[in-house]
Amino acid sequence: MRRGLWDRELVALMLLMAMMPMTLAWLWFGGAGAFWRLVFTLFVSGGWHIIFMLARAQQPSFAGALTGIAVAMLAPHDLSLFQLVLGISFGSVMAELVFGGWGRNVLNPATVTLAFLGFGFPAAHWPDFVLPVSWAALPALAMGVIFGVMSPRLILGALSVMALAFIAGAPVAAALPAAAIVLALLVSDPVASASTRVGGWLNGALYAGLIVLFATGWHGAAPMQIAVAAALLASLAAPLLDETAIALWAARRRKRHG
Repeated sequence: MRRGLWDRELVALMLLMAMMPMTLAWLWFGGAGAFWRLVFTLFVSGGWHIIFMLARAQQPSFAGALTGIAVAMLAPHDLSLFQLVLGISFGSVMAELVFGGWGRNVLNPATVTLAFLGFGFPAAHWPDFVLPVSWAALPALAMGVIFGVMSPRLILGALSVMALAFIAGAPVAAALPAAAIVLALLVSDPVASASTRVGGWLNGALYAGLIVLFATGWHGAAPMQIAVAAALLASLAAPLLDETAIALWAARRRKRHG
């Protein structure tokens, strides 16, 4: 992303490769049901991308697959196909494609899709994950950092706050597996997260702080519901965190140079 040979499709492809450990682990334990759910979400998300790309005379984007994977894994499992189509359509179109496609959007389309489904169908049951799928989020995050498409500061900021909360005895253990998966799939999106150095640390810490806050005070919420809500609020705050980081840098520069 920092060199001229990088374009948004290469970044999206690198993100897809980073997601493979977690996606394959989920498919392994989810079986045929998970496979067909993924096929369906990929079809719907990709369909909207193709419609908009044809209308703009552009090529389809790999970013549609990122949304399809995240929604397939994280959306409530007892939703009807129509409800899934409605949610994916709202998230992909209103949070991404109307802004010109991935790379120009403000929020991650999968985050918006999941928030829409959670608020629109509150009786739906959020998914639980076996621990190997949650552990697979760690190599996914590591690969994202190695490929240069995820912020190491954001990830370290989030993991540090979660570790401190766990050591301090905060009741966050049940939420941590879901929080790790959402950190990899949603929060570390290089488009919808903070882009400055200080902003990255603050963005990760804010996400983890919201996880701790919700896990402590949001009684009856499912771990995945907590993680998605934290991801949405952390993404909304990302531009403000970047502005804060820039303001701090400007203040230090004025103090140093007069």
